[in-house]
Amino acid sequence: MPTPQVASCAFSDEHNHQRCIRTALATAERLCADRRCRLTPVRKRVLELVWQSHTPLGAYQILAQLGDEGFNSAPPTVYRALEFLQEQGLVHRIASLNAFTGCCAPDRQHHGYFLICRQCGRAHELEGQPLSQALREQAARQGFMVEAETVELTGLCPHCREPLA
Repeated sequence: MPTPQVASCAFSDEHNHQRCIRTALATAERLCADRRCRLTPVRKRVLELVWQSHTPLGAYQILAQLGDEGFNSAPPTVYRALEFLQEQGLVHRIASLNAFTGCCAPDRQHHGYFLICRQCGRAHELEGQPLSQALREQAARQGFMVEAETVELTGLCPHCREPLA
């Protein structure tokens, strides 16, 4: 049975944020059980913190929150949790921000492509398969072998553009 996709809702006005978080956590629990890997309380809490905000979070922001909640607040704890979540496809690292955001389709292998609002900091994951294929075809024509992909578009989201219109 396919895992339900988590709604990508960073720019949407019609968004039930609590349902979004619950769906992301339930999906993570199901995927980890299927893959026979452990979603520890710290890993689960890190994932929840990432999903609580559609603004990508840096490791030290997560670390501070965990420390306030009584979890082990050593940097390796957060970095190991984030590494696990990335390996499982549950979060993406946004390189330009050195921050993390929840993955909208953790049940399938893919690259994350993002729209990032320069004003409010929200990030929205795009469906990247057609773009990935086009980039790889262009690279192959040049004799170039792609080893990693990072596509991040910065601009203004609909909410931040409204006052400008």
